[in-house]
This record gives sequence, C-alpha cells and structure tokens, in this order.
Amino acid sequence: MRCGTHGSSRPGSAFVWVGNSETQCPGQCAWPFHQPMYGPQTPPLVAPSGDVGADGMVINLATLLAGAVTNPFGSGYFQGPADAPLEAVSACTGIYGSGAYPGYPGQLLVDKVTGASYNAIGLGGRKFLLPAMWDPATSACKTLV
Repeated sequence: MRCGTHGSSRPGSAFVWVGNSETQCPGQCAWPFHQPMYGPQTPPLVAPSGDVGADGMVINLATLLAGAVTNPFGSGYFQGPADAPLEAVSACTGIYGSGAYPGYPGQLLVDKVTGASYNAIGLGGRKFLLPAMWDPATSACKTLV
C-alpha cells in the first residue's frame, strides 16, 4: 500500500501525490495518529490539528516532497533498488523524535492544552509532526527534537 507517490510526467517536471491517510490504509498512512497495522499496538498519538487524516497527510507530503527534491526523476539520491528506493525520508520511516524504535515514534513535544504530539511549529503557531530525514554526514536519521 502506498500513502502517496512522487515522480515525473515529462522531462523537467516532477509531481507529488498523497491520499487521505485516514481512509487510505490509516494503520500505515496515518500512524502514529492511528492504531498501527502491525507491530506493537501502542495507543495512537493525538494529532496536532485534531484531524488524523490531515496530520497524516502532512507527514506523507513532507516525506514525498523530500523525495521529489532529492530524487525527482528516479536517478538522484536513493539507496537500494530503483523500483523500491529508500530515499531521504523513507529511509527513516517511523522516526519523529530522538530515541525512536519500531512502534515508538520517539520523544516529542506535547501541547499542554490538547495533548497533541508535535516536533515543529509553523506559521501562526500551528503545530506539526514531521518525519526524520537521513543525514549523509552522520549516516543516521536526523530528527527535529
């Protein structure tokens, strides 16, 4: 199951597509805001916006935008086979904070009022959970917190 994809339709033109993560395989595409499909059945985190589908889409969009920038035409930065590449963020799947391991997204910031988990603050104080990104300088996944 794919939560989204990126590619190119013609030379010099890249695209990104993400689906509704709450209805399209939520245990994979909306985790950690939804119960996981496999592995430890830990309670889901509270989504920063209060909308599991939208916050899952933010994670998927961030993942795919990083892939589209670093590997827009399938011949850029990736590891493994070209038909199933590990890209800048997909190499760090499920890692959002320090100390992450399968089934645990890592240490995150928690909103004292809503209980929502996040690691980034955007325009207008909006809170987001963004995935870790592979850091080639350290050969490790780099998180925001």
